[in-house]
Amino acid sequence: MHPTPADTETLPAPTRRHMLHALLALGATALPRAARAAAGPVVATPFNSAGPFYPAQKPTDSDADLTQVAGRPQRAAGTILYTSGRVLDLQGRPLPNTTLEMWQANAFGRYHHPADSDASGKLDPNFQAYARLVTDAEGRYRIKTIKPPPYSGRPPHLHYIVASGRTRLTTQMFFEGDSGNDRDFLYRNLAAADKRAATGQFGDRTAGMEPDAVVTVWDIVLNTA
Repeated sequence: MHPTPADTETLPAPTRRHMLHALLALGATALPRAARAAAGPVVATPFNSAGPFYPAQKPTDSDADLTQVAGRPQRAAGTILYTSGRVLDLQGRPLPNTTLEMWQANAFGRYHHPADSDASGKLDPNFQAYARLVTDAEGRYRIKTIKPPPYSGRPPHLHYIVASGRTRLTTQMFFEGDSGNDRDFLYRNLAAADKRAATGQFGDRTAGMEPDAVVTVWDIVLNTA
C-alpha cells in the first residue's frame, strides 16, 4: 500500500467536545492488562501503512463511539468491540492529551471511502467508521466500535494515527491469535518484538458492556525522543 496524505497531514486542535467524549468513554473502566504490560519492557509501537482508505471526508459525528451515528436510531451491524489502553513514551510514562484518530472497515469488510466499492461489501449507514479523541490525564483512551472482519487476504485490524507534540505515528492494531496475522504482508514483515507491540490482547468484559461484546487492550508507545 502506498503512503497517503494521512502520513503528513497536520492535525487540527482537538475540540472541547472531543475531549469530553474521550473522558466520558473512559469512565471508571480498569485496564488491568494494560497496566501489567506497562510493567514489562517497553517497545515502541511500529510504524505501519495508513492504507488507501484514510477518510476522504471525515464524518461530522467523530466521537469515541463508532457504533452509533448521531441522529440515527439503529446501531452498527457486527460484534461490539471495546478497545482501550494507554499512550506511553519509551520510559513507560503516560502521555496525556495525545490525539488519536482511528478508522476501519465495517462489519461487511468495506471502508466508508469513495475508492472502496460494493465488491468489498455493503455500506452500513449506522456505522461511524472514524473516531477522533484525546487521551486523559493518565494517557488512557477507550473506543467502542465493531470488530472488523478479514477482507481481501488481510486479517482484522484497526488503523490509527497518534500524535503527541511533534511526534506522530501511523500504525495498525492486529488481534491476538488471529490465524491470518502471519499471512498478512504487513504483519509478517515485522520483527518479533514489533509484532507483539502491534497486537491487541483480549480482555474481560466489565459491567455495562453488552454480553457478547469483545474487549481488547492495547498500549501505544511513542518514541518521543
